Amino acid sequence: MSSAVATLVEPSTEHTSVSCAQTAPWHVVWTHSNCEDLVSGQLAAAGFHPFVPKIEQWARRNGTRRAVNVPLFAGYLFLNDALDKTRHVAVRKARGVVAILGEGWDRPALIPAAEIEAIRKVVETRVRAFAHPYLKEGRRVRIEAGPLAGVEGILVRVRPDKGLLVLSVDLLQRSVAVEVDWTQVAPA
Repeated sequence: MSSAVATLVEPSTEHTSVSCAQTAPWHVVWTHSNCEDLVSGQLAAAGFHPFVPKIEQWARRNGTRRAVNVPLFAGYLFLNDALDKTRHVAVRKARGVVAILGEGWDRPALIPAAEIEAIRKVVETRVRAFAHPYLKEGRRVRIEAGPLAGVEGILVRVRPDKGLLVLSVDLLQRSVAVEVDWTQVAPA
């Protein structure tokens, strides 16, 4: 897990454009594996406004350890443009695109601007961050590290510093709640 800890780096300026002044909606484009930069470059050249947030992560290649830039959301990029049918088709034609998330060309999924702004701020401030599995309250999880490693339970509450994990004995119909470091928890 320690190799996953990374420092955020600014997205490459050659293919990434994020402007707070734009009022266009944010969409998500699903790409083939490792094609985020390829798709971003094509879309930027076609006049779109893609955003690929990246993190600096340690990798071991050829026996040496070095920092590499990887997308924060592997296989996805964000697009800040209004999409009518013609523009939707233009995005889908880019090499490496799998789909635009949503229910069809006329109903693409929208990402709240506040979520993109939060990601952009994290990228700009270059704080230490790492990708983490998406966890929702009420989901069954397993503790990956620490003295409770391997214990499974239901995540009841998530706060910035700790989460509340409930362990149950079904036969007795009793439960025990314990506070855990939520960064050590993964989906079960």
